[in-house]
Parts: sequence; structure tokens; C-alpha cells
Amino acid sequence: SGRIIYNLRMPRELAVIMVGAGLAVAGAVMQALIHNPLVDPYITGVSSGASLGVMVMTISGLVTTSITTMWMIPAAGIVGAVIAFTLTMVVAEAAGGKAMSYVLGGTVIGMGLSAGTTLIMSFNANHLANISSWMFGSFANIEWSETMLITIPVAVIIGIILFNARNLNTMLLGEDQAMYLGMDSRRFKRNMLILIAVLTAFCVSFCGVIGFIGLIVPHLCRMVVGGDNRVLLPTSMIVGPVVLMLADVFCRSFTVSELPIGAIISVIGVPFFVYLMVKEGKRYAM
Repeated sequence: SGRIIYNLRMPRELAVIMVGAGLAVAGAVMQALIHNPLVDPYITGVSSGASLGVMVMTISGLVTTSITTMWMIPAAGIVGAVIAFTLTMVVAEAAGGKAMSYVLGGTVIGMGLSAGTTLIMSFNANHLANISSWMFGSFANIEWSETMLITIPVAVIIGIILFNARNLNTMLLGEDQAMYLGMDSRRFKRNMLILIAVLTAFCVSFCGVIGFIGLIVPHLCRMVVGGDNRVLLPTSMIVGPVVLMLADVFCRSFTVSELPIGAIISVIGVPFFVYLMVKEGKRYAM
């Protein structure tokens, strides 16, 4: 039983903690930079891009050993995430750069990437079992090597973000106001958004697309502790893993087969997103 706990339970729970923290912090930073509580890595297409990158790498046949798997899968995820986010930014800026433009741009790009994923699945039925876990999110087959490859980069990136919490507060005033205060706001925003894309890629590379954690958690935390990123980011970092762990326990509690965690989070997230749109939508009109 000790071996089962060490080899199966511990890497899985550590992965859940780090992915929960990473996605929650990513959502909080996106909302601060884009000035819209309706954005998160899932809504802006970053998760879908990372997942598509991983999927293409998985079926390409280039991943042959455990060493190449360890490095090439996250690399493919990062490339996919950065491309997806770049496309979202281009579409949003072309549509006027309003707060709601990022939601609409991300939704369109995310749908396009999901369609690409579906087409890949239809042409590669022999890889269906491997691919489906990325489509719907799962921690079922996480091992120590994968857990460490999630944990170390996610911890480092979260540390960099926490170090920049004061600058994120300055960005809440608006890009122009931040420039008056001596900040290179455009460069800071670009660098932080790329960092968020990389953070998201590491989170989804081994466990698949898990939506809405970055939307729900920062908003719940903001309702309790306020919008100061020096408090909001650490709080999101704690609450995110708790929410994801509760969902993971729920998924494992079914004896027939384990439920996909991404689907469970989405069941909670969709009504929450609708509530946010109704509550906040008037303020973020096109």
C-alpha cells in the first residue's frame, strides 16, 4: 500500500496541486492585464492551442522514448499555446482591442483549434485512447517524471509572477497611466502574456484541457480579498488546487470508470461564466 501511495497517489496529487495553482494564477494575471473578468487560458484559446500541439506531437511518431516524451511534449504544448494566444491577440486588437474583443477572439480561435483536434482524432482512430485523455482532461496516468516536469517550471513561473505583483497592480490603472508612472507597460504586458501562455502549456501538456479554473478561482478570491494582486495571486494559488483536488476526488469516486476532470470543471464553469456575463456584460460591451 505504501508503494501504491508513493507511485500512484503522490505524483497525481502533486500534479493536481501544481496545475490548479498554475491555471488559477494564469487566469488572475490575464484578467488584470486585459481588464476583463471573463478571460482565462481556456476562454482565450491558449489551452486548446497547447492541447493541439501536444496531440500533433503524440501522433507524429517523433516521441519514441521516455526522454523525448518528457521534453518534446511540453515543447509542443508551448509552441501551440503561444501560436494560439498570438492569433487571439491579433484578432482582438484588429477588432478594436476592447475588453470583450479578447473573449470573442479567443472563443473563435479556440473553436477553430478544437475543430482541428477533432479532425486529427477522426484520421487517427488508432491513437484515440491516448488522445481522448487530453481532450477531456485526466490525471489518471501521471507519473513522477511528468509531475516533476510540471512542478518545477510552474513553481518558477508563479514565483516570477508573484515578484511582479506590484507591477500588475500598476497595470490595473491602464496602459497609458502605467506609462506615465515610468513603466514600459506594453513590453511588460507582452512578456507577462507570453509567460502565461508557457505556464498554461506546462499545465495542460500532461493532463489535458481543464477549463474554467482560471475563470472561477480568481473571481471567487477577488470577491473575498479584493483586487490587490499582492494578496489575490497567493490566494488564487491556494484556492485553485483545493477546487481542482475536490473535482479530482469526485471524479475518482465513481467505481465503474473515472470521470474526465475537464468535463466536471466545465459543468461547474459554464453556469458561472453565464452568471459573470449577465452580471458584468454591460460594463464590457464591444
